[in-house]
Amino acid sequence: MFHVKRIGLDPLAHLAEQLAQLDRDGLRRRAAAPLPADAISFCSNDYLGLAARPAPVAPSGAGASRLIAGERDQHQQLEGALARWLGSEQALLFTSGYAANVGTLAALAGPGDLIVSDALNHASLIDGARLSRARIAVVPHADVAAVRAALTDRSEARAWVAVESYYSMDADSPDLGALRDVCDEHGAGLIVDEAHALGVLGPQGRGLCAAAGVVPDVLVGTLGKAFGGQGAFVAGRAVLRDFLWNRARSFVFSTGLAPVNAAAAMAALDEIVAHPELAVHVAAMAARLRTGLERAGASRLLGYGHVVPLLVGGAAKAVHLAERMRSHGVSVNALRPPTVSPGTSRIRLTVTARHAAADIDHVIEAYASAIHVKVDEEAEAQ
Repeated sequence: MFHVKRIGLDPLAHLAEQLAQLDRDGLRRRAAAPLPADAISFCSNDYLGLAARPAPVAPSGAGASRLIAGERDQHQQLEGALARWLGSEQALLFTSGYAANVGTLAALAGPGDLIVSDALNHASLIDGARLSRARIAVVPHADVAAVRAALTDRSEARAWVAVESYYSMDADSPDLGALRDVCDEHGAGLIVDEAHALGVLGPQGRGLCAAAGVVPDVLVGTLGKAFGGQGAFVAGRAVLRDFLWNRARSFVFSTGLAPVNAAAAMAALDEIVAHPELAVHVAAMAARLRTGLERAGASRLLGYGHVVPLLVGGAAKAVHLAERMRSHGVSVNALRPPTVSPGTSRIRLTVTARHAAADIDHVIEAYASAIHVKVDEEAEAQ
């Protein structure tokens, strides 16, 4: 068979048009300009302010998959400490939260199984469910009755329910106790991603499962948010760790987490345990921010806690508001589709332990000024 080479065809030519369409829709992402030295960021997931700490002295890389030659003392020490902290039998480290969720769901479920997935689950949970090739039932957000119906109506022998404990786009939580009961009633496993809760919420920062007295079958945590580092872990029974060690492809076929990252997470865990006042401060500053924004006219605040989403509506409106606040020395994120549903674009502010009362008051003033400027400009246009 002869292959004809088509001269002049660029296989990437269509990408420029797709980027242009993102521009027209107000959805194109670009790297933001560096913040001025006196600007205040409310975009970080470094909830406890631990990311700026110097890294411990440890090897910079594992050098191989942990199944081959990448096993290090730092891995075992951190996994043991995380398991003890959470009251789990064992834990297993992954290189990222995305890798943990994708690898875990794709390993635990398969063809002939069912995954019941909350409609607002993170992309990593969605992609893990898809890779598993199990049947997926997407249920309305935080709807326990819908979860029960999906489990009741199933024909599959095995089923998993996958949720997050604290949804970072809406700053809300499902009823974990009710979900545990439903899973027990129907013989399903409960997978809870505690990425945005661990270190900040729950007793001693141990998350919302601990706060609810719930033991999930699979608990996923990240080291890249409140821990101020990089990596993630899955905690649960010893048989779960052993199975994932053998079958989670994102673990088996990845170089092990860098020992320096494991050592940094170990130091962060020590800080979290020794300084519960960090999480208390975050809660106080978040409450101050929410109260102040409401007084400034923000009537569409969502959820509770250290993530503060302000619903705006259109993508262009959200981008404009973020830009105006940036001009007042405050960096905030405009969240747009596909991260959130069309028509629900929002400004999201994240509170950290590094924010003082003066920072909170400044962002409230910046919001009020941005809204007033926007109103004035629209009035002039009319």
